[in-house]
Amino acid sequence: MLAVAGTYQNGYVKLDKEVSSENPVRVIITFLEDVEPVNKKRMELSDFSFAESRKITEDYKGSFSDSLIEERRSEL
Repeated sequence: MLAVAGTYQNGYVKLDKEVSSENPVRVIITFLEDVEPVNKKRMELSDFSFAESRKITEDYKGSFSDSLIEERRSEL
């Protein structure tokens, strides 16, 4: 086992020294200081309601598949 110090910021770890390996290596990262979690609201199963979805889309007469394809094409 090898221990190397580094710095974590915005989802990336920068090691203080280079480590070479021909194969992928599993690592364990331990945060030595208290880290305040960012309060990103995660979607929960309770955020979805079949009945509410039906109510919102009751007047929609098009194809959801076609709408989704068109939306994704417009993003390209």
